Amino acid sequence: MDKRLLTILRCPISHKGLAVLKRDKLTEVNAAIDAGGLVNHEGASITSHLTEALITDDGKRIYPVDDGIPVLLEDESISMEQLA
Repeated sequence: MDKRLLTILRCPISHKGLAVLKRDKLTEVNAAIDAGGLVNHEGASITSHLTEALITDDGKRIYPVDDGIPVLLEDESISMEQLA
């Protein structure tokens, strides 16, 4: 992901900055998807692994990245509180 792009992208909910989700957290998210316990903001179950994602600066919400394109839609976001 282009670092210049990351400096201007913001979470549409909290307006916090975004960073690339680190590999260890991505693995944790994908394990939760495998366990069937992860839903997006809309309440729909997430069934496909994430290959890349962005996380808010406060670490509370992630957004999938699809083919290099951030999906910054409120309904597609995932609350990190589900992993606690």
